[in-house]
Amino acid sequence: MALDEALLETAAIRACAVLRAYEWTHACATFGYGQRHADAAAATPLRPLIRRISGGGVVPHGADWTYSLTFPPDHPWAAMTAAESYQQLHTWLRDALAAMGLPTTLADDCRRPRQGECFAGHERHDLLWRGQKIAGAAQRRNRMGLLIQGSLQPQLSWCRPDWIGAMQSVSSGNWRVMENPPLARARELAQIKYATAAHQQRL
Repeated sequence: MALDEALLETAAIRACAVLRAYEWTHACATFGYGQRHADAAAATPLRPLIRRISGGGVVPHGADWTYSLTFPPDHPWAAMTAAESYQQLHTWLRDALAAMGLPTTLADDCRRPRQGECFAGHERHDLLWRGQKIAGAAQRRNRMGLLIQGSLQPQLSWCRPDWIGAMQSVSSGNWRVMENPPLARARELAQIKYATAAHQQRL
């Protein structure tokens, strides 16, 4: 979470967008920056609970394929509305999974999830596998750029390296491999913000 925020802070100095895919060392959950900590704690037994910089509800992590997209403020994606970029993202994800022989669809309606739980229902343009939501994402945009944080809940037989390769091969965008990430700033944010109860429980 700290590295994603550091990537957003430095987005304006990069010439193009960055796609970052990452994994978790153990099961946990994240929740949106505007969500009450007590509601998130009641929605999942997973610990620790980590407040994201992006919005949305509770997302379980561990077996999921997690990724982020960071765009400088002058990038075309940053000029899209939230709904437009959300649809664009999941169209890209759908096409990547199709290249792996895995047919998915974008939801054309809304089945409201339980309050605060990201994968208990679906919103329009969420990605569905056999009618069940398998991918969602949340955003944060400001003068520094646009950050999208996404989670894909895969089936056991799916191959993560194939997915990463498919995301890159089907994209028409100019994506930069994450070189020299802002690790010093990420470590600072992790220490002064993400590791503190004041941040996690501020609401």
